[in-house]
Amino acid sequence: MIEKAKVTDLAHECLEDTDKYLVDAQVKTGNIITVVIDGDSPVVIKDCVRLSKFIEGRLDRDAEDYELRVTSFGADKPLKLKRQYKKNMGREFNIVLDDESRVTGKMIAIDEDQITVMKKDEKRKGHKPEEVKINFNDIKEAAIVLSFK
Repeated sequence: MIEKAKVTDLAHECLEDTDKYLVDAQVKTGNIITVVIDGDSPVVIKDCVRLSKFIEGRLDRDAEDYELRVTSFGADKPLKLKRQYKKNMGREFNIVLDDESRVTGKMIAIDEDQITVMKKDEKRKGHKPEEVKINFNDIKEAAIVLSFK
């Protein structure tokens, strides 16, 4: 079976001098490899094809058959890396904290340890939005609220 570490190393090597980065890599039974990438700028098909060809050129299909899927990070998925927050500044998030409490609001600031969200309080009309600082260590899941306006 192809090792996840090998796939991860190859992805990092290929993406090293770009603004793209590895979000996740999985190798499932039957050598089904899935690589998910994101970037500081939008990921385009060309980026996925380049990475796919790079990995394919370094794995020996004659020694071990495999299926390789390289995809961009989906906007509907929860963020996995701190680096993903920066490019989503100004967007609205649904955040679940470790204590299961929830915060919905627009991210207005980010630093090494935390984000600042302008919290919406839809239950109380007429109240001003509240700034909430959230430590990355306290975030269980953060997903972008998709808007089709």
